[in-house]
Amino acid sequence: MASRLLHRLRHVLAGDGPGGEAAAGPEAEQFPESSELEDDDAEGLSSRLSGTLSFTSAEDDDDNDDDEDEDEEAIADPLAPGDEASGEDADRSLPADGQRTGQHLAKQLQDFWKKSRNTLVPQRLLFEVTSANVVKDPPSKYVLYTLTVTGPGPPDRQPAQISRRYSDFERLHRNLQRQFRAPMAAISFPRKRLRRNFTAETIARRSRAFEQFLGHLQAVPELCHAPDLQDFFVLPELRRAQSLTCTGLYREALALWTNAWQLQAQLGNPSGPDRPLLTLAGLAVCHQELEDPGEARACCERALQLLGDKNLHPFLAPFLEAHVRLSWRLGLDKRQSEARLQGLQEAGLTPMPPPSLKELLIKEVLD
Repeated sequence: MASRLLHRLRHVLAGDGPGGEAAAGPEAEQFPESSELEDDDAEGLSSRLSGTLSFTSAEDDDDNDDDEDEDEEAIADPLAPGDEASGEDADRSLPADGQRTGQHLAKQLQDFWKKSRNTLVPQRLLFEVTSANVVKDPPSKYVLYTLTVTGPGPPDRQPAQISRRYSDFERLHRNLQRQFRAPMAAISFPRKRLRRNFTAETIARRSRAFEQFLGHLQAVPELCHAPDLQDFFVLPELRRAQSLTCTGLYREALALWTNAWQLQAQLGNPSGPDRPLLTLAGLAVCHQELEDPGEARACCERALQLLGDKNLHPFLAPFLEAHVRLSWRLGLDKRQSEARLQGLQEAGLTPMPPPSLKELLIKEVLD
């Protein structure tokens, strides 16, 4: 439908001479493809962002509200029929009927875009910096960028979220450059600055650049499967979740384990041979400690499906033991898991009793 409306709109606007070109003028400008934005390209910067970015700056806090309002106006009306940029020439060149038809088609396309942008399923990973905050942690001071990660799948799937510093992005860029010199040569990265690192302008530029940087990495098959890129997304979340679980902060840990699981689902690539299993173990432990045995058992069942017939895997016996115990508590069938666990013990493949999932989490080293 969108393509048909665009075709008709172009036909109406272009069919009556140079006025049509004038009317289309404001839409001809495209977003810059390069991540490296020049310092003197500040004018119109907000219109190049996605429209939902918010940030705080130690120097420009008073201007944040005005900047966000301008962003929303620029994005919310991509084909505004009353756009003044076309000037009086466009009004004179278009007949009244043609102008009304063009405005009607633009309104239709606008409505379609507003309705579909929340329902269309992305065909690739999308990255969006939704906030950037200056963090003062004496003696250091840095900007923490929060990104949402949305991948192919149902439109109601909850996007994952990560928060990273400039140094995290720079480390990723440096590691990938060492390993993949040729593919990385075509991918730009925002350079370091000696001053003005905490201005709203610099933060906005870097936010846009980081979105493009991650999008470019995911577009190159040789890079999107790189372990360093997977670690960048998942490893910090797993380490924090593991630490909180080991200290008994189960509710806070549950949020991190859930986000780590969503990240791995969005990325679609294994972030490590055992990381999905470790994530399910963390989820099962937290749900169990928070008195939600049904969810804990569901996590165990998912893990057992992933393990399949890997009888020698160190995660197998702890998941079987937890599944048996949770099934007994819920009054559900536990015979299959019980028989398999007994077979492993009789074959000497696991100690009796096997280690618990919590013990497994405490001993697991994440590197």
